[in-house]
Formats: sequence, structure tokens, C-alpha cells
Amino acid sequence: MNKLDKAFELFDNCNKQDPHVFTWEDVEYPAEYFYALQLYNWIKKLKPDASEVLQLASRGQHIGRWKIPREEYPKGKAGYYKWRTELAKFHAATTRELMLEAGYNEEETKPVQHIILKENMKLDDEVQTMENALCLVFLEFQYEDFIKKHDDDMVIRILRKTWKKMSEPGRNAALTLSFQGRAKELLEKALSTNI
Repeated sequence: MNKLDKAFELFDNCNKQDPHVFTWEDVEYPAEYFYALQLYNWIKKLKPDASEVLQLASRGQHIGRWKIPREEYPKGKAGYYKWRTELAKFHAATTRELMLEAGYNEEETKPVQHIILKENMKLDDEVQTMENALCLVFLEFQYEDFIKKHDDDMVIRILRKTWKKMSEPGRNAALTLSFQGRAKELLEKALSTNI
């Protein structure tokens, strides 16, 4: 087994421990395992020739996310940003650890951590591609559930933020997704004053 496959196996084994379940097309998956695979799939769709670094980052981006629950941080924006910052550091450190275990050296872990930490997003094409893929996973697999829990204004605000984070390839891919009912309505409303 080569280093990349070994790293994927280690990442997947970690994410399969997620106690949260995501059901897709009547099949249950450990949630973070499912999302990591979908993130990887979007990376490959957006960049069929994606570098090994970007592929590794896609599978490690949210690794072990359930271990640092949002509820352990204060409510509100400041608590949310503190949680997100600490999560990113945790994901980068866990990915580094598993890459070393798979046979990569310290230097090889650094560009992967750089993407996971979203450094220089607007200037780094690979970091921006990751952001596009993350937004697409949200829209394809989490958006429908998200709108059940939030009012229209909140959903429209989040959709506009999501759209702003994406570059042209991400937006073009997002427009290929199909939505029905309220999901479609809110997306159209968000984009009508955002494009």
C-alpha cells in the first residue's frame, strides 16, 4: 500500500468512529466519514488533476470533528469563532499525526496543514478550491436540513456568505445542483441580490 492509500485508510478509520449518523439514500454512515468522502469527491470534480497535497487535505479537513463539540463553547459569534479556530488547529494536528504514521515526513505535512488552516485563501488556488468544495458539500448534503432549523432571514444570510466564499468554479458547480420548494426559493432570493 502506498503512503497516500495508507493515509486515507487511517483518516477513514478515525472518521468511522463518529457517533453521529448521516443517512443518504437510505444508507447510514458515520457523519464525518461520509462528509470527508464527499469533500474528496468534490475536489476531484473541481480539479480532476488535484495534487496529492489537496487530496490529503480534503480527507483530513474535518477529521474527528465530533471530538470538539460546539456546545462546549459560549453562544454567539465570539464563541463560534473560537470553536472554529480551535477545530481547524485540531484537524491540522490530527492530519499531521496520521500522515507521519502513514510514512510521510514532517515537511510533507506542512502544505496539507496550510490548506486545512485555510491560509491565504484568496491567493492560494488550492485553499480556494477546498473552500469551494466545502461550500458545495454544505449545499448538496447539509442545506436541506439546515433550513428546517432556521428562519428565512438567517438562511438567506448564510447562503449569501457561502456564495461570497466561493470563486467562479465553485459557483458554477453550485448552479448545477437542484433544489425544490423552500430550499429553491430561499436560494433564488439569496442570489437575486447577491450576484
